[in-house]
Amino acid sequence: MTESAYQAKLIRKLKRLFPGCVILKNDPQQQQGILDLTILFGNLWGMLEVKTSPNARRRPNQEYYVREFDEMSFAAFICPENEEEVLLALQEAFAPRGAACLPQS
Repeated sequence: MTESAYQAKLIRKLKRLFPGCVILKNDPQQQQGILDLTILFGNLWGMLEVKTSPNARRRPNQEYYVREFDEMSFAAFICPENEEEVLLALQEAFAPRGAACLPQS
C-alpha cells in the first residue's frame, strides 16, 4: 500500500473514532519535517507522521517534531504495524473530550 492510500484510509478511521474532529493535511514544503496530519478535537490536538512501515525512511526533523509536539500535546509516527497502539494512545490523549472507544479486534 502506498503512503497516500494508507493515509486516506487512516483519515477515514480517525473521523469515525473522533466524531466532529477536523483533520488537516500539512504541507511539507511549507516547513521541512512537519508531520503529515494535525487532528483537532474540541480544544485538544494531536499530530501524526504517516509511514508505510516501521522502517520507512524518516526525513530530517521529523523525529524532532514528533518529540516536540508530543511534549506539547500528542504526536507519533504511525504505520499499519503500530496503528492500534498509536490510536489507543491518541484516544487516551483525547479522553478529556470524551473520545470514542476503539472497536475491539
